[in-house]
Amino acid sequence: MDSITVAQLKTAIDADAVVIDVREGYEFADGHIPGALHIPMATVPLRLAEFSTATTPYVVCQSGGRSWQVCAFLERNGITAINVDGGTGAWQASGYPVEVNAPTP
Repeated sequence: MDSITVAQLKTAIDADAVVIDVREGYEFADGHIPGALHIPMATVPLRLAEFSTATTPYVVCQSGGRSWQVCAFLERNGITAINVDGGTGAWQASGYPVEVNAPTP
């Protein structure tokens, strides 16, 4: 499975990458990468159909552990995914912007 840094993610986002945030709702609401889709880790198996095999998602959590697990699960199900090392914590520490709003279901 591939992993990238938040700097590489920023470049990918500038090129219209799909970012999936797998953190819990309260974490997502407190601040997430702009444009990220919220699919909590526990719901990924139920929402597998939402992951396209045509588009490689960039998966993010707070530090990279949960997103790594989700990427491994997705790959076992035929979907190539890229883990974001350091997660949202590294994104914020790098000074990149975050959105704050209500979580999605």
